[in-house]
Amino acid sequence: MKNMNIKFIKALKGDCILIAFEDSNHVPKNILIDGGMDEAYYDSSSNLHGELKNEIDQIRNKRENIDLLVLTHIDNDHICGLLKWFEMDNKAHLLIKNVWFNSGKLIAEYFNEPENQDLSVGLNIFKDSNTGVHEAIEFEKYLIDKKIWERTIVTQNTILEEDGIKIQVLSPSEAQLKKLLREYKAKTGDDAYTSGHVKDWSEDLESFIQEEKKGDFSFKQDSSVKNGSSITFILTIQEKNFLFLADSPPKEIVKSLKKLGYSEEIPLKVELFKVSHHGSKGNTHKGLLQIIKTDNYVISTDSSSYGHPDKRVLARIISVNPRATFHFNYKHVRDGVFSKKDFSYFMTFGHSD
Repeated sequence: MKNMNIKFIKALKGDCILIAFEDSNHVPKNILIDGGMDEAYYDSSSNLHGELKNEIDQIRNKRENIDLLVLTHIDNDHICGLLKWFEMDNKAHLLIKNVWFNSGKLIAEYFNEPENQDLSVGLNIFKDSNTGVHEAIEFEKYLIDKKIWERTIVTQNTILEEDGIKIQVLSPSEAQLKKLLREYKAKTGDDAYTSGHVKDWSEDLESFIQEEKKGDFSFKQDSSVKNGSSITFILTIQEKNFLFLADSPPKEIVKSLKKLGYSEEIPLKVELFKVSHHGSKGNTHKGLLQIIKTDNYVISTDSSSYGHPDKRVLARIISVNPRATFHFNYKHVRDGVFSKKDFSYFMTFGHSD
């Protein structure tokens, strides 16, 4: 699309997405969705800067801004790169015009309930550069102090329309936020930490596709309350739609899409679909795929944990849309998940780049 670029930054196992475009007044704008792991910004083990750092430097050099920063949820593979940026760059806040972030404090205030301390996010910033003493401050306090956060809850009822763009939020629902506030326990009691996962890459793609077509696989939805709190949305620019689902489970997304009038008969047409939770089998089901029309599916992960993406999910997508093209931000994941036999199958049906 003219004057628009979407980059899925190498963020290890996480998400970090930069959307650059011109608004209706031909003013350059940037939306940053999540920050991936630390290494997306800076890898302390190798002393190398990551792609996020390079992109931020370019935005600064062009005298542009990050007009909207969306922290979809507080999983480390979505927030750590942002924390690293803020810790290392004392002028980071000068680039950011607005932030979407459902903090634990904000959710508690919204429901007038006690705060869940497990939802607090610490940030180490030099209190005094002369003494080198670190002060652990809360991430949300940093956003408030720097005046880059309006402290507005983002839910499925949120719509942003300005300068020729539209963001239609699909999740979280109020029920999902309330569940996060009441049930989330850091590092324990959350599927993201407790569930074992074995890669299914050695399995045959065509066999998975046949199982999916026959309905021989029973879908089990991701039950992580943190993933369920993900901010997800349709971005519309120049009358083109783009779908970003963070780590959300599918049922609430389908419910939101149906409320907007979409169905299997009248699907949402999008230019690309960022597949939820790095291609995890508990976050994409057939009902979701049947209500979305696209040929471009993006998988964001280096596959360093949890076996993502599940080959079964790729097979599920192909079983619904044989013309599917998969886009990976790591070449070794594309080359690893598909065997030579799978690639020969793609010659007839699906595609990958």
